[in-house]
Amino acid sequence: MFTVANLLDNLSIDEPIEVKKIEKILKLTKKLERNKLDIAIKALLKLGILENEGEGLLKRSKNDSFLEARLRCSSKGYCFAIRDDGKGEDIYIRDNYLNHAWNGDRVLVKISREAVRRRSPEGIVQCILERSKSNILSLLELEDENLFAIPLDDRILTSVHLGASDLPFYDKEKKENLVEVKIDRFPIAQYEAQGHIIRPLPLDGGNKGDIDILLTKNALQDCTQLTRSSIKNPSDKNRKDLTNQPCLILKSWKHKDSPALPAVHVEPKSGGIRLWVHSPSVAERVSLGNNLDHWLFERCEAQCLGDLWDPLLSENLARASEFKPGKLNKAISVELEISSDGEIKNWEFSLTQIKPVAEINPEHLESLNSRKPKSRAIPIILKPIKEYLVQLQTLIFCSSKIIDSEKKNGLIELDLPTPKVPNLSELLWDFPSSNLEQWKLPLNNNDPQSIINPLLRAANRAWYQHILNINIPGIIIQSDPIDNNTLNDVAKSTISLDLKLELDEEGIPNASELSSAFAKNESRRVLDKLLRHSLPFPKIKLYEPISQSISDSNEKDLKTKVFSRKTEAPWCCPSLHYYELINQHIQVLLLKEGKSRASTRQKNTLNLGEKDIQEKIEWEIFTETTKSFIDKIFTKKMVKHISNQHRKTKALRNGLISMAQARAAEPHLGEEMDAVISGVQSYGFFAEIIPFMAEGLVHVSSLNDDWYEYRSRQSRLVGRKNKQIYQLGDNIKVKIIKVDILRNQIDLVVCDTQINCETDQEILNTNNSDPMPLESVSK
Repeated sequence: MFTVANLLDNLSIDEPIEVKKIEKILKLTKKLERNKLDIAIKALLKLGILENEGEGLLKRSKNDSFLEARLRCSSKGYCFAIRDDGKGEDIYIRDNYLNHAWNGDRVLVKISREAVRRRSPEGIVQCILERSKSNILSLLELEDENLFAIPLDDRILTSVHLGASDLPFYDKEKKENLVEVKIDRFPIAQYEAQGHIIRPLPLDGGNKGDIDILLTKNALQDCTQLTRSSIKNPSDKNRKDLTNQPCLILKSWKHKDSPALPAVHVEPKSGGIRLWVHSPSVAERVSLGNNLDHWLFERCEAQCLGDLWDPLLSENLARASEFKPGKLNKAISVELEISSDGEIKNWEFSLTQIKPVAEINPEHLESLNSRKPKSRAIPIILKPIKEYLVQLQTLIFCSSKIIDSEKKNGLIELDLPTPKVPNLSELLWDFPSSNLEQWKLPLNNNDPQSIINPLLRAANRAWYQHILNINIPGIIIQSDPIDNNTLNDVAKSTISLDLKLELDEEGIPNASELSSAFAKNESRRVLDKLLRHSLPFPKIKLYEPISQSISDSNEKDLKTKVFSRKTEAPWCCPSLHYYELINQHIQVLLLKEGKSRASTRQKNTLNLGEKDIQEKIEWEIFTETTKSFIDKIFTKKMVKHISNQHRKTKALRNGLISMAQARAAEPHLGEEMDAVISGVQSYGFFAEIIPFMAEGLVHVSSLNDDWYEYRSRQSRLVGRKNKQIYQLGDNIKVKIIKVDILRNQIDLVVCDTQINCETDQEILNTNNSDPMPLESVSK
């Protein structure tokens, strides 16, 4: 589909390009599509975003006042534009300067007022580059025989006018008519949005119906069909034979469509540990740029749907690359030397052939951990893997040592597991290669994927250092520094809990130290949630090789600066993420086509996968042809698409958990439940219902025994007369009075001697403020 973003992504600031060539690149064959391109070009020329070089030649303007950004809107009408380049502050956009842009849209923003003191810069949306979605989840509303679709997402501040042909979808008997609407025309000037209904979505469709609603809500419902495409068979050239190595597969997921995971092997060595991580060689089976690759790129990630999976890989590709015990298979491997204190001392990347000997599941680990230390008896479930029990225990020890090292370097550990409610069985386990959060779960010795995760992080960090050393491109995950003001706010919220905190020289708490301090407190979960909401999400970025024109000293300084931040280049789980598959492609190119000697006259070749190999190389690793091919693959456009798809996947995961929690709370309407206050605001407080960890809102209007004042520094509400206090971490009794499945909202009232819980409906009617969705609580 043609978008302004696609047009601008194919235009250069330096080299003009013909309009006819643009039409060919964008594959615009129909007259209607070419007319749209012509309209877009004229508008962009008027705005000064494009420049006309004459004779049908166009190029992008060098005007730095236009910034590419993505809109993040509020239901109250105001918005912020989050810059694509990650530089500078977010830009505040007033509702009358949105120019019909919606939440999530990619836009070009022009700064209208610079930042002053603590005020954000302000801007105006000049152009909508790309709509975040063309299909929206909506509720139907009938006004004077006119049918309108009201977006379920209250951050989309508009309605969509529907045609008379859609009237049969409106059922007066239903309280809510939920439908999927296709936008035929987005709002422009004085004209409202128009659309038509694609299908109704039932609210009583069970777990499958809930998944369908969430997929539609996050624009993940459309799955393009894969045209017939063959896969390649990896060659044996330059491949190490490690089939005699008794490597293990550690996997917690049980669904048949769950992604394949790496195999690992560990041996003690000179007071430290030698660790091998073997990843399924998916990249060697896929040709970059073919139909299969384009299909994988569009999908980007495997989707865990609670009890089900929508896999990333095609069936034949998954079957060919998956590791199975006793089965020979090709792998991309790294051998790591880990010191006694968990630091990576050496590494070597290589292409290998392996033969795993066993798959370790949660039942194995539970049995192993429940054994008495001096017991010689081996439980029946462990007998098939009794030869590998020592190695398994060494793997657990290795993981714990790596985590200890990570903690010294600022790892933030939060005990926030997925709640154990129905329909979330596959989400209960730790996600391998889950490097898109600044925090990690504590090591769980009963979860195989929790044990393998630190090992994969070490392998990812090694590859990042390697591409840095030899100056080749890659997809990296990088964490921004945590805002000190935000950390101070979190620390202030803990004052009422008598928590002892150590401050640095500037009087600012460290996030890692905060998490360690929280781990010793009775209200750990509540405090961990506060800290989690203060952490910025790591970003997917393109690491581009440093220009040869940079001096050696500057190059060294720049590399040190980049590596000093929390950064990984993930590659171990290509069946989970497309960006890991892309990094595997670079590994294969390096190990197969990289120049390992200065000239053909030299007999000795170098191993390009070794640590510090850059000290022995004085030539270009890749030929100009290979570098040109890599440049076509590794583009900012690709990274933007990957980032966008990941945002959708993350929203889907949060939505699945929130909806499952709301479904679990629904049968308990009117019941009294134990809860913990997890967040306090001026309009009330949030309480986490203990059995299923769902958060609901106790609105201040329901506290009708007194007038309550909000004291932000202590995170508490205090009654003026009775001095009743509701503060962070308090254990209370609540009653569920309303559950809104669609909006993931739960309304609560406090149940005690001072509050009459029989006036539920009266309390609900006086609550005029909409509670926040579960996934945005305390943000």
